[in-house]
Amino acid sequence: MAPKSDLVQTEDLNFEAKLEALLFVAPASVTIKQLAEALEVKPKQVEDALNILEAGYAQRGIRLQRHKGELRLTSAPQAAGLVERFLDLEATTRLSNAALECLAIVAYQQPITRPQIDAVRGVNSDSAMRSLLTHGLVEEAGRADTPGRPILYATTPDFLQHFGLGKLEALPPLNLDHLAQQGALPLQAENGQPPEAAPPNDKTSH
Repeated sequence: MAPKSDLVQTEDLNFEAKLEALLFVAPASVTIKQLAEALEVKPKQVEDALNILEAGYAQRGIRLQRHKGELRLTSAPQAAGLVERFLDLEATTRLSNAALECLAIVAYQQPITRPQIDAVRGVNSDSAMRSLLTHGLVEEAGRADTPGRPILYATTPDFLQHFGLGKLEALPPLNLDHLAQQGALPLQAENGQPPEAAPPNDKTSH
């Protein structure tokens, strides 16, 4: 057994430092509840400490990412190029305009089905959605409770990282009524979802 003087005593760390250590070693995203249970405190104390950490990271090379109630530490998006060169990674392939359109629709309307995406764009989105799935920017998020049980899609934590967002709420506001009036988007249905798609046509370019 190592001498006591050689052991790191958690009592020497403040609460924020203990929390940061858990976030750093977590093998995957974690919830506030999991962190609170590990630290034997109430979730409110964890949330307060996370806010302190988040503020401190603003000028540093790491960020606290929040996605669907889960948290993880990531590198700052501004350092992406540096990180890629350091790790000898290939630059991310540029997305096509069609893929970017689909990604924007998913980001603002998630969870959403592919037929609904087709309805918004007015063209078939199969190829663009496959590209987004391959790049890990969107993922399957269950199935809609409608005939045929179509797959629902949502953005991933990698989407937030790629666009430098700490959480989905950081997306800039979107005025759908204005876009609809300009002909960029169809008016939404009364339930707040895009209208169901008509049979897709073949005029899209991927």
